[in-house]
Amino acid sequence: MRLNELKPAQGSRPGAKRVGRGPGSGSGKTAGRGMKGQKSRSGGYHKIGFEGGQMPLQRRLPKRGFRSLVRRRVAEVRLHELQQVEAGDIDLTALKTAGIVRHDAIRAKVIASGSIERAVVLRGIGVTRGAKEAIEQAGGKVEA
Repeated sequence: MRLNELKPAQGSRPGAKRVGRGPGSGSGKTAGRGMKGQKSRSGGYHKIGFEGGQMPLQRRLPKRGFRSLVRRRVAEVRLHELQQVEAGDIDLTALKTAGIVRHDAIRAKVIASGSIERAVVLRGIGVTRGAKEAIEQAGGKVEA
């Protein structure tokens, strides 16, 4: 038996009902759509959120917040990635040359993910509380 030979159990998947095929079929003529109206026509249905001309909910509610463009330019650096940088003093340019952060990053922040074994000095890079403890435990230090 192969995957392409698998078939559903007999009677578990009934065939699609064919509508609009004459009065003898039980669902001829209007094909279960009722009489007149927008929903009985072909292609006739309202778009999502349309409330019959009433101002829709998504337009009645106030706008809120915005998407910051700066947010994409703040890079996130993990602890184990700091070990890839050969320089002892690590700043934003050192991270860029090592290829850890994007060249258009304006800020970087180290998060406590992974571990660090060697001592490094961070300059001008943000750190979380857990990351700072791990760096200082490894013999490094964080400078503002």
